Amino acid sequence: MIEGINAKALLADRGYDVNKIIEKAQSMGMEVVIPLEKNRIEQRDYDKDFYKIRHLVENTFLMLIPSCFHVGLLF
Repeated sequence: MIEGINAKALLADRGYDVNKIIEKAQSMGMEVVIPLEKNRIEQRDYDKDFYKIRHLVENTFLMLIPSCFHVGLLF
């Protein structure tokens, strides 16, 4: 979470299922969309359909990266 940038939701993979991150996002008014770690004792709900969008966004960026190397935007 970056100071000065407002977001309505935090979409992340289960590696970010940490109480400190979740509490910070909620205090900033974000909807937390992070699947639970498999060994998490404290359960919470998240929007599974909204989480699927994260996969589409991630794949779009993965498709763009080779193009950026081709035109010299990334080194």
